[in-house]
Amino acid sequence: MIEEPAAAEAALDPIRSRVLSALAEPGSAAMLAVRLELPRQKVNYHLKELERHGLVELAMERRKGNVTERVYRATARSYVISPSVMAEIGPDPSRSHDQLSASWLLALGSRLVQEVGTLLVGAYRTRRRVATFGIDTEIRFASAADRSAFAEELAHTMETLVGRYHDESTPGGRRHRAVVGLHQIPTAQADHRADQQRRRQETHTTDRSAGQETRE
Repeated sequence: MIEEPAAAEAALDPIRSRVLSALAEPGSAAMLAVRLELPRQKVNYHLKELERHGLVELAMERRKGNVTERVYRATARSYVISPSVMAEIGPDPSRSHDQLSASWLLALGSRLVQEVGTLLVGAYRTRRRVATFGIDTEIRFASAADRSAFAEELAHTMETLVGRYHDESTPGGRRHRAVVGLHQIPTAQADHRADQQRRRQETHTTDRSAGQETRE
């Protein structure tokens, strides 16, 4: 979780972003220069900047002839820039409560990233796990009326569940946040997922046909 503006700026630099991606496997400036087809001096400069902001770290030093080679690795498997970096201009759920507003949904997602990111940082420091739960699915509506009916039924179900389990008076009870969102999948992503599903179905059909031929 990137929470410092300077670190966010460093991570968003196009070349440094490529360096971070390449460091999914540890490497030296010379190795990265080959992978990225960039001058070694340029790669070494960007490595130093990423190290300065805690995004990469020295994994080992090894001798190669008369030269000491420094091997770096990324400090995380993935990075997320915390919305707190742009707190003053970032989306804020308290500024709008319109459940049909895309801006409000974006603000909820932004707060989710910030809160869960904070939990993850604390859990990493104390070597504890974070208790979370998530559901991710897709639904294709036949009409806008069906979508509205689904949203209304979902809201009613959530209200019933919260009323059943919420206990304001329990000593030591821990508060949790439940966020449910519904949004259209961008066309390019939807087409890509549809193609993947179609290929999986074709592969499954081919495998079944091959199995029948073998039995015959």
